[in-house]
Amino acid sequence: MYIIVKRCMALVVLATVISKQVISQNKNSSLIKKTYSGIISAKKRIAATAGEQSITKERLVEISTDYGVMVAKLYDSTPLHRDNFIKLVEQKFYDSLLFHRIINQFMIQGGDPASKNAADSVPLGGGAAPGDRIPAEFKPGFFHKKGALAAARDDNPERASSNCQFYIVQGKVIPPQDLDKIYNDRVKTSNPSFSYTKTQKEIYGRIGGTPFLDQGYTVFGEVISGLDVIDKIAGLPKDASDRPLQNVRMKIRMIN
Repeated sequence: MYIIVKRCMALVVLATVISKQVISQNKNSSLIKKTYSGIISAKKRIAATAGEQSITKERLVEISTDYGVMVAKLYDSTPLHRDNFIKLVEQKFYDSLLFHRIINQFMIQGGDPASKNAADSVPLGGGAAPGDRIPAEFKPGFFHKKGALAAARDDNPERASSNCQFYIVQGKVIPPQDLDKIYNDRVKTSNPSFSYTKTQKEIYGRIGGTPFLDQGYTVFGEVISGLDVIDKIAGLPKDASDRPLQNVRMKIRMIN
């Protein structure tokens, strides 16, 4: 993108220089008009390029907790989940809700509206925002590596997502032979046409994740800063229902 804009700018400069030379040499008016037409066209191309960049730029969210701040990007290729999440964030829906379910080497889950004022003994995880579930958006390039931001769901046959609850993957390192077994036992049955790329296998073996959820739950973003915060929250003391003994509240805002 930078190279395209740079070339367009060079075209504008060159055209401007040429136009000045033409004017100074008293060339005919048709040539002058043609030169200025080139300048205007170049400026339009620059404006269009800048517009394209702003449209396709992935949206970033900041998730603040008492244990640190995470920054996540939302994937453009899962627009239903992206737009729903942005809508809720802008409505401040998530502010003061809990990460109500934590499992070390697995994930941290939050977003249940019932968690905002829930007593310690109240079971959580069944709440929803107004509206319907979000249709599944499974993509072969999005997988449950550490830091993956994904939508929770119940056991509905369409595998549609909760319209507000989400989880962030911690997981663990998956050796190649274990990944092959998980793929054959779980992932392939969810989507027979899916297979892991060399890069995905390398990432699972290096930073880890939860591959048994792949192609069954929609991944719609990933944490790009603050992975250590996931570890801190996932490792907290918890009760028998996996709820932290001390409330872990969140506050989420859009960065861009």
